[in-house]
Amino acid sequence: MSGRLNVVVFFTDQQRHDTSGLHGCPLDLTPNLDAWGARGTHFAQAITPQPVCGPARACLQTGRFATAIGPGCHTNGRPLPAEADTLAKRFAAAGYATGYFGKWHLAGGGDAVPEESRGGWQHWLAANALEATSDAYQTRLWDAGGHPVDLPGYRVDALTDATIRWISERSGAGEPFLCMLSHLEPHMQNHRDDHPAPAFSAGRYAGRWTPPDLAALPGAHPAVRHLTGGNAQQQLAGYFGMCRRLDEAFGRLMDALISLGRIEDTVVLFASDHACHFRTRNDEYKRSCHEASVRTPCVAHGGPFTGGGRVELPFQLTDVAPTLCGAAGVDPPEGAQGRSAVGLVRREPGAAAAWPEEAFIQVSESVTGRAVRTRRWKYAAEAPDAAPGDRFAAAYTETHLYDLLADPHELINLAGLAAYAPVRERMKERLLRRMAAAGEPAAEVRDAAPPDPMPPQHAQRELRAADDRVPLG
Repeated sequence: MSGRLNVVVFFTDQQRHDTSGLHGCPLDLTPNLDAWGARGTHFAQAITPQPVCGPARACLQTGRFATAIGPGCHTNGRPLPAEADTLAKRFAAAGYATGYFGKWHLAGGGDAVPEESRGGWQHWLAANALEATSDAYQTRLWDAGGHPVDLPGYRVDALTDATIRWISERSGAGEPFLCMLSHLEPHMQNHRDDHPAPAFSAGRYAGRWTPPDLAALPGAHPAVRHLTGGNAQQQLAGYFGMCRRLDEAFGRLMDALISLGRIEDTVVLFASDHACHFRTRNDEYKRSCHEASVRTPCVAHGGPFTGGGRVELPFQLTDVAPTLCGAAGVDPPEGAQGRSAVGLVRREPGAAAAWPEEAFIQVSESVTGRAVRTRRWKYAAEAPDAAPGDRFAAAYTETHLYDLLADPHELINLAGLAAYAPVRERMKERLLRRMAAAGEPAAEVRDAAPPDPMPPQHAQRELRAADDRVPLG
């Protein structure tokens, strides 16, 4: 036993925060996550910096915003530069064995990932776009030599079994380890646009509960525009079944650490790359500023995180690498723009005051957009003259303002309302400040035009807001 902390990242794909009991889900999908979150640290305001797969993963690996990584990793299909400093490189330099399992999505294209595109991970059993090389019961990965490996069982179980075997081997080898288990679930199976849960499990959740935003919103895709909730009613049962199986796998991983005697000297972080709005906010599943796209479950246990309680300041994927490095006493990746949350968890003097009050979000592919989110306010702007794949824009126009206290499901857009001008100006300042800190070129954000005609409920809300002098958050 090395005496140093081991680190495991259990990473899911497209998982909404409200699938967890920690966030009020009534379906008991995540009993293991809920229990370990209560015993460890619950990052209650986990907000992705990029609501799409490849860019979000680039943020996690480097601690940088996607536009700041080499020539930019802000859209899918852009490889992580070979020279990028990463979580795995830092841990390897500190004497750790590193192992990666599952979905990568940072090689630009192809199925097998060449060594120079693996971000410095040593042991390798992964596929670039796992959704394209596998199915629920057909898991194909590639090993470090580029050879295909087919694993038996449901995909979540197959990946978890392989990871537990590696952890067991490393646990007896006398050197600390860093391991990342990157699942595809609960992401849809792309080639047929469904959510294949384990056999017979989806029926357990059919018609039982619909998140309030989905229950209220019409579909945005032409095929589902007439349906409340987009395609959620067709997809939620399978999606929830996937989430339940992920939680069972997470429980098995924690059980393995208990049986190996490593539960207290291993930091385990549960996180997701982004969430899912089921075609209610735009024509697909994510790529928007809304909570249904950007807010995810996030829990840590072990080392400084055991007994850490609930953290209410925003925690983003850019903070993962600095935080895990900080917990293990390893230098963070060079140029990391995120911060270590270890001081927050330990309640160190000044740590909370120095932490940003807002999360910063970059949106690409659907639009070129930017957003900031405090605990109360969500403010977003889009570049009308930019192509969706553009890295930056010179001018944005505000498109969304939500009062998350009064409207947590973001059903009433307050952008353009005169009574909220003080809020809009303050949030605009925050947005421009965060854009500059992320290394973006100077830009302007133009005011939204007032609604014309103004809906009656907005007119009433405007008068009430003027009377109440809505506080800034």
